[in-house]
Amino acid sequence: MTTAAVKTAAPSAARIGIGGPVGSGKTALIECLIPRFQADGVNLAVITNDLVTKEDAERLRHSGLIDPGRVKAVEAGACPHTVIREDPTLNIAAAEECEASFAGLDLTIIESGGDNLASTFSLDLVDWWMFVIDVAQGDDIPRKRGPAILQADLLVINKIDLAPYVGVDADAVLAEATEIRGSRPTIACRCRGFGDDPGLAAIVETIYREVLFTTSEAAE
Repeated sequence: MTTAAVKTAAPSAARIGIGGPVGSGKTALIECLIPRFQADGVNLAVITNDLVTKEDAERLRHSGLIDPGRVKAVEAGACPHTVIREDPTLNIAAAEECEASFAGLDLTIIESGGDNLASTFSLDLVDWWMFVIDVAQGDDIPRKRGPAILQADLLVINKIDLAPYVGVDADAVLAEATEIRGSRPTIACRCRGFGDDPGLAAIVETIYREVLFTTSEAAE
């Protein structure tokens, strides 16, 4: 058994953003990340963005994975990228509310509403961000070279198990995305029904390495 003491690089909680098109699996990915981080003792909160509802927040609140009070909802009321890039005031306020409410908060995950390949996060809002696409959207997404594809700190290609059913070569998509992004990492994963998926483990490890500083020691 391993326990992890987590420290952030600054006095406030680290903030990571998760963006991606509608249905790409952003909320499903968060549902996979929550138990992994909580098992390591990471003190976390989640902020979800939707256009005019609290749909994703309610899904997480009823998931049984996290204290419902640790999930905040932001209603963008406009294009989703507006509140994560042009004017992230609402999300900054929500993040500050989380830090005030939960002593010793290590990590705040901010999920954007579903948006297009031009969606990027302001670094006034987050320290690091990932963009999620899925193979069911087609094999040409990386070739479109949208700002989100090129600039995200991590590109996640989800639902690779569906590739044979939608006529997509998952390995080719991953290889193309990796080449296009150069030194920026790309990870393929399966969020649904694959709790031990190596891609999910790699995403967690990347967040630890790039965002959180951890020390681990074996426990009897």
